Amino acid sequence: MQKDISHGDDYKYIPTTSVNSGIGMAVLPDMFCHTIQIANVCFVGHPETEDFVLVDAGMPKSANKIISVTEERFGESSRPKAIILTHGHFDHIGAAVELVKHWGVPVYAHSMELPFLTGQKSYPEPDSSVEGGMVAKMSPMFPNEPVNLGDNVQALPTDGSVPHMPGFRWIHTPGHSPGHVSFFRDEDRALLVGDAFVTVRQDSLYKVLTQEEEINGPPRYLTTDWNAARDSVEKLHALKPSVAVTGHGVPVSGEELSSGLENLVNRFDEIAIPDYGKYIN
Repeated sequence: MQKDISHGDDYKYIPTTSVNSGIGMAVLPDMFCHTIQIANVCFVGHPETEDFVLVDAGMPKSANKIISVTEERFGESSRPKAIILTHGHFDHIGAAVELVKHWGVPVYAHSMELPFLTGQKSYPEPDSSVEGGMVAKMSPMFPNEPVNLGDNVQALPTDGSVPHMPGFRWIHTPGHSPGHVSFFRDEDRALLVGDAFVTVRQDSLYKVLTQEEEINGPPRYLTTDWNAARDSVEKLHALKPSVAVTGHGVPVSGEELSSGLENLVNRFDEIAIPDYGKYIN
């Protein structure tokens, strides 16, 4: 464990932020969402217990902040049972190397994401030509080389269960990345979306900064398979979630979630798919 793990050579701090950076929200008694710059991390587990996990590992250079938030919520020197990843893009694994070194905990991801998490393969380059705002134009500066977590990362169980997240099951929701997954708890219909859909238009700098809320498709500049992305949104809509925590933007619930998700499904091509870009067929 922890031997020879590293970031890619292009790993660096990304100077972007939002009005919600530094704000945490108890979405449910055992589900806490915290925003660091422009991305969310989520803790699943009751604060009075030591049985909790971290879902996604935030932006580059955010490890100290994640450790601080962890200890504020779960107690001094606390550590999760595992880090569970929705996918391996830079803004979801930014602190993974440092957190694994600090905590010594395992990381789980879909088997199709493992090449991007073990130093074998880079994701397709961000599409700065895609229709959208300033963040899309900035995307070539984002880290794209794979991290290498070595044998600290392993595939999620094939039976759909999620380690240390009883009651949750993982759902393959590709499109934004090949092995993107979301997590759903049937008992209360709580959904951890990742970037299968988001609640802010992530390619617009103004909307990222202000966190203007709207249920939208996955971030355009990193989404390479729009047919799969559409299928994934339809799959999540069919679950009729009661509350959803997305990788970007504020958590959403109730009628706002159901009507917004239905609108996205019905108008996906118009709302989500850009008019042009190198990943548009």
